[in-house]
Amino acid sequence: MQEKAFAGKTAVVTGASKGIGRAIAERLAANGCNVFLLARSAEALTQAARDIAAAHDVDAASHSADLKTLSGCEEAAAAVLDRFDRVDILVNCAGDTKAGTFPEQSDDDWMDGFALKFHGAVRLTRLLWPALKAAKGTVVNVGGAAAYSPAPGFMVGGAVNAALAHFTKSLSKQGLKDDVNVNIVHPGMTVSDRMQTLLEHQAEVEGISIEEAKTRNVSGAGIRRLGQPEDVANAVAFLCSPESRHIQGVQIAIDGGATGGMH
Repeated sequence: MQEKAFAGKTAVVTGASKGIGRAIAERLAANGCNVFLLARSAEALTQAARDIAAAHDVDAASHSADLKTLSGCEEAAAAVLDRFDRVDILVNCAGDTKAGTFPEQSDDDWMDGFALKFHGAVRLTRLLWPALKAAKGTVVNVGGAAAYSPAPGFMVGGAVNAALAHFTKSLSKQGLKDDVNVNIVHPGMTVSDRMQTLLEHQAEVEGISIEEAKTRNVSGAGIRRLGQPEDVANAVAFLCSPESRHIQGVQIAIDGGATGGMH
């Protein structure tokens, strides 16, 4: 990928105040892309936008919104279009699905899990589609390796990721008509606040330490190391680049080879 390959372009990244979303925004900005950051934490978003603008000499803005709701997505889309005159890239990274066991896990956990990661992505993509179509842009959804690997302790996350993958593939067919690239990446165990929360839950359920839970996951998956947010960010940046324009409607696992089978 050429240096500053995204100069003059604008990317919208959800869940961008920290973790994988923040790393994606940083990576796109490093290649010259202006970025609009979306998440719930206004303070963290403002600081992230300030840091990215200073580090990469791009226009970085942010807006705090509850993307679990239609009104929150409408607010966010309006803020994006008011701030920038174009949207070239949309990365749907926001998600907060909870671990738990069936049938104890509540209805609220199921509804909440779909509200942000699935319905939020669908709504924001729909609202920004005209701008993406005009720019011949790119959509990258960030799912999760649980889409491939059903597990009784993470049913909500797996179901949401699988649904997001199905939406992505279907949307890619519309993308062929409208000249918008659409793909999805599935991170595996990636160092983040999110992974820490899941490890804490696993440790509590199994009666082990968090470090032991981490070790069990790495050894059980047969991988060399845990993923880093930058591993995901690099793949997303490539999928947004001109070099990947012929890649459409694919799922890419970024999990160090943990996922079994062929997809």
